[in-house]
This record gives sequence, C-alpha cells and structure tokens, in this order.
Amino acid sequence: MLKKFERYPLTFGPTHIEKLDRLSSHLGGKVEIYAKRDDCNSGLAFGGNKLRKLEYIIPDALRSGADTLVSIGGVQSNHTRMIAAVAAKIGFKCRLVQESWVPREDAVYDRVGNIMLSRIMGADVQMVDEGFDIGIRQSWEDAIEDVKARGGKPYAIPAGASVHKYGGLGYVGFAEEVRAQEEELGFKFDYIVVCTVTGSTHAGMLVGFAADGRQRRVIGIDASFTPAQTRAQVLEIARRTADLVELGKDLVEGDVVLLEDYAYPVYGVPSEETKAAIRLCARLEGMITDPVYEGKSMQGMIDLVRKGYFPEGSRVLYAHLGGAPALNGYGYTFRNG
Repeated sequence: MLKKFERYPLTFGPTHIEKLDRLSSHLGGKVEIYAKRDDCNSGLAFGGNKLRKLEYIIPDALRSGADTLVSIGGVQSNHTRMIAAVAAKIGFKCRLVQESWVPREDAVYDRVGNIMLSRIMGADVQMVDEGFDIGIRQSWEDAIEDVKARGGKPYAIPAGASVHKYGGLGYVGFAEEVRAQEEELGFKFDYIVVCTVTGSTHAGMLVGFAADGRQRRVIGIDASFTPAQTRAQVLEIARRTADLVELGKDLVEGDVVLLEDYAYPVYGVPSEETKAAIRLCARLEGMITDPVYEGKSMQGMIDLVRKGYFPEGSRVLYAHLGGAPALNGYGYTFRNG
C-alpha cells in the first residue's frame, strides 16, 4: 500500500517480535502475549514510534526547501525528542515548543529525560505554560511565524506528527510488516494492543489491518484522558490515510476501538495501577515502559487479560512504542523502584 510514497530511512528495518513468556504465564497462561519492539527501532536518540511516521514526512520536508523543523509537545515529549534527532540527522535547524501538559512532581522534570536530549541535540527549546490538548496549538503556530520572521524557512510538524497529511502512513507500514512476520511465524495475531493519544499510530494501524479485515482487532488504550476528541481524531486520520493509500473500503466509527478505562487520573500522570504494570513488566521481562504512554497501555492489556477480554488461546501483540527516557522525569515516583 505504500509503494508510491517516498520513504527516508531512519529505522533499522523491521522491528523484532518477542514472546513475553513470563508475563503470559503470570497472567494465567490462557493468552499468549507478544511485543513488537518499536522502542528499539533506531539508533537515533533511543528511537520510538514517531520515527516510523517521520520516514514518510521527511521527504516532503526536504522537497519543500525548508531549513527548520518546527514542532510541539509536552515537556517530556517523545515526539519532540525525535524531531530534534531527525533535524540533526538531516542537517536542519529545530524549533520546539514544550507546553506544560503534565502536572509536575519532580523538581528536575524540565531538565532531564526527553527535553535534556533535545537540548543536547541542539534544538531551540521554548517553554510555554499551557495545558494539554491534542489539537492545533496557538503557541506552535506562533513559533512557525517567528521562524519566518527571523529569516528561517519552517517545516511544520504537529504534535505527534498526527494530523500531518502523511502522519498515518508509517503505521500502515507497521501492519504490512506484521503480516510479513506472521508468514514467518506461521500464525496471525488475534489482537493488537496500542496506546492512543494524538491518534496517527492507531489510525495507521487501523488502515493497515483493514486490508485483511482486522481493523477492529486493533485495541486502542486511551492515554489522553480526552477520549471523545481522540476517537474523532483517530477516525479522521484513518479516513484520510485510507484515501491516500487507496484502501478501497470505507471506515466507520465502529472501526475505532478505544478503551477509556486506563488514562486516569489525567494525561501524563500514572495511576497506582499504571505504576504496578510498569514494575510487573520490568520485573518479569526486563522490558521498560513509561508512565505517560506505554505504562498505561501495558496496564490496559494486563487488565484485559485478567478480565477475560481476549478469548482463551488468543495471541495478543503489544505494540511497544518507546518512551523510556521520560522515566527520568518521574524520579520521585520511582525512587524506590
């Protein structure tokens, strides 16, 4: 579905799928849990899911004549870290708006983890005291205009690269990659679990797996705590992406499976259950998840297995999207492990 789109390689290639034997056994052994390790997909600043998206966006940036990538996220945004890394890789300048999307507990929250890495990579970081929202932000639009005013040529990439016209393509590729790996494994996954916030990772998967009728087997775990807005954005991105790749079938609201029970108490703040899921996965599998995204989707998957959401014998693929550097901003939370 992606052959007609130019791709700028930023990742190592197909990401590894590993069986989480000890976690599966701990949860009763009735469901086989696997993880696709997009957290290990590149040597660029610890990688993660945003790179899949950027591989299809950067060719457009290069064609545009721009010299500066301009994007936005929270203080501990994985996305802005990846924008900084890619800008360095392609020789662009980088302007990042970092909004106050998460209530802070750690005194060093704005000096460690993702934002520290972005600064090390040379990004021009602007701190803005505005709350969380997955929509288009005025501060980002202002930054774009400021780059122009200073003589730069900005290329605008929205939060999570999600509402960019090519934002969904990377995770269409994820689905195609999984299908090829299923051929090698000799079986198909019954469900795919993914964390959902700005929406294009989920939307791309939805389109990619719709090619073989599995779009409703993509189980989104909301981590935005604004599920109505997120659900609508996933569907909008999915429909636009489906048109781009000429999917040939209509996508409807019911195709967006988004579970709302795990995003509490608010975006970016882990519940006690999220913390427990992070520790359980780490202590059984040595696999690190973060408090903002993957910890919440891990919590969701664990709870769904325990509740019997997945029929006995199901093979569940957990999409590990990265984000571990953000843990540095939660040192107080995890001070005792």
